[in-house]
Amino acid sequence: VLNYYFEFLAKGAEEMETVTIAGLAGKDLVQRSLDVFICPDASLEDAKKEGPYDIVVLPGGNLGAQNLPESASVKEILKEQENQKGLIATICAGPTVLMAHEISFGSKVTTLPLAKDKMMNGSHYTYSENRVEKDGPRTSFEFVITIVEALSSKEMAAQVKAPLVLKD
Repeated sequence: VLNYYFEFLAKGAEEMETVTIAGLAGKDLVQRSLDVFICPDASLEDAKKEGPYDIVVLPGGNLGAQNLPESASVKEILKEQENQKGLIATICAGPTVLMAHEISFGSKVTTLPLAKDKMMNGSHYTYSENRVEKDGPRTSFEFVITIVEALSSKEMAAQVKAPLVLKD
């Protein structure tokens, strides 16, 4: 059962890949990659006090993935999550943030093909004990279903997937 979900939000992050809770620059509106604006529920500084987290999510979007490495708070939260063997989920260009903050350094990662030169992995999906990764927007639904399974069960993931009419 999910008790607390934490996701970083930075200008340029993908709309399809997120459930927003914390804004990198506070509670002001955040412009996403397709010019959709979202108002975070909390600032990053306020939200990080609510940990530990069941999951920390790094959304995609090239600009978002460029902005997140600039934050010492993002690094602090990711390091804490990694040290506690907490679940970290990334999609699209999100894994480049892990690389920038030396999280899971030396591990296999899955990323957007455009970021492959930085990350060098060819798969569309990776799931390990404490990381869920997908390669981009086309895998957004599978990303969410994999997170549900990791946090709950295969049965719950199947219930979420059923009405989405996705191919296996």
